[in-house]
Amino acid sequence: MATARLDYVAPWWTYWLHNFPHFNLFFQTVDNTFKPEEASYQQSLIFLACVGAVGLCLSLLVVAVCLVCICCCRRDIDEDTKRPDTCCLTWSAVITGLIICSAVGVGFYGNSETNDGVHQLTYSLYNANHTLGSINNLVAGSLGNAETGLKTHLERLDEIFSTRTEYLQSLRFMQLMVNNVIREMTTLPDINKANVDLEAIADQTAFIEYYRWLTYLLLLILDLVICLAMCLGMAKQSRGLLIMIMAFVVLSMIISWASLGAGTATAVGTSDFCVSPAKFFVNQTKDFLSADVAHYYLFCSPNLPSPFQKSLTICQRSLTTMQIQIQGLLQLSVPVFPTAERELLGIQRLLNSTEFSLHQLTALLDCRGLHKDYLDALMGVCYDGVEGLLYLSLFSLLAACALSAMLCAIFRVWTLMGSRDKEYDDIDEEDPFNPEARRLSYNPRRSNIHSFCSYTSSLSSQASLHPPPPPASNVIPPPEYMNQSMLFGGSPRYENVPLIGRGSPPPSYSPSMRTTYLSMTDAQIRHFGTDFQV
Repeated sequence: MATARLDYVAPWWTYWLHNFPHFNLFFQTVDNTFKPEEASYQQSLIFLACVGAVGLCLSLLVVAVCLVCICCCRRDIDEDTKRPDTCCLTWSAVITGLIICSAVGVGFYGNSETNDGVHQLTYSLYNANHTLGSINNLVAGSLGNAETGLKTHLERLDEIFSTRTEYLQSLRFMQLMVNNVIREMTTLPDINKANVDLEAIADQTAFIEYYRWLTYLLLLILDLVICLAMCLGMAKQSRGLLIMIMAFVVLSMIISWASLGAGTATAVGTSDFCVSPAKFFVNQTKDFLSADVAHYYLFCSPNLPSPFQKSLTICQRSLTTMQIQIQGLLQLSVPVFPTAERELLGIQRLLNSTEFSLHQLTALLDCRGLHKDYLDALMGVCYDGVEGLLYLSLFSLLAACALSAMLCAIFRVWTLMGSRDKEYDDIDEEDPFNPEARRLSYNPRRSNIHSFCSYTSSLSSQASLHPPPPPASNVIPPPEYMNQSMLFGGSPRYENVPLIGRGSPPPSYSPSMRTTYLSMTDAQIRHFGTDFQV
């Protein structure tokens, strides 16, 4: 965070933003001087905010063209591999994700910087409001003491000393000093005439800043969640999840472009103020502050004398003179007029209180306190605040462009998933190599399909009618492919069925299986038909 300096110097980025072209809604050039009350200047900021709307329209147009190209110009899938080339698609998704993550990092930094700058602004406003409030209270208290308390005591003393001319002359002189104090106090600036409550402005600014910070924080988190959800959706090949991600991508893209327009307009308007803040404050306070008073607090140069020094000096001398007069009257008049002691002591207490307030008022009216608050507010707004807005605008631009590319990539993945599902639907359901066919239940009505187990059991039942089998050395080992029944998930339908004549590639028969088949008799062949013909 930037620290307060003795002299304010606007940063270079404020001059860069200040030189942005300012146009009203009729495309006419507008003066870039900060004048928020003028309609033409307000239109120039609205025009800059519309840049986000233009960017959104262009982005949606590019996305629409990209989606049309994806739908109309889809690549033919390789007939052999049934797998499209997704390398470019994967890398594009990875790159857009990295860009969004980088933009989110920039956004977090910019959001923090802007929040720090606004916090410094509100803190300075609270301090300045406390100082100005204390000045008003001291001036009002001193005027009340002079106009009410001192005059009341002097009127009573005038009745008591009515018979002594020399005492009445001292009272007339003291009345003259009281009038001097009242006159000089009224020349001090009355901040109440400004009709500006700095505390209310600080509260409203803090309220708006809190929701601005929270909105950007939620947007940053949303972009991160979109990146993670995209990776999850592409990994799980979930079309429903990708559709939901595309909806959130469109929402985040709209918010990003809107934030870009609002951030650009705010940064340019703030930069117009930061280039010449003193000129703006002089124009705003000319109705209740003279130009020399405004320059005294805005620049606080040692070469500039305090515009209140003469008034404060006159008040101090008047109070000192009255103190001397009261001390003399206490010594001379109290022995003669004992009832005057109470009034004289009351005047002395009021003089002491007014003199103490005057010392406090002299310290508060010094330019160094308010000028420090002024510099802190400028540093917070023009350094941290505008810098943070620039980073947030960069985040919005990067995120909006990357989200547009991500939307195209996700839609391409979604179409590829649709093509894959369509290819699976075209596969024969009775193909045992089809994953869906392995989950089908066994249909006992398919009587024309004979399992190899029934075949072997028939062989064993009919072998009893024929001569005994060859010696043990010629015993046929179990078919090798029966040990691979788990290949089909244990389904009784295709567990031991040779795949000849079923529209699928035939299995590899072992020599023992072929020997068993060739050893079948004519009666067995007639019994089983042509189901197992090679």
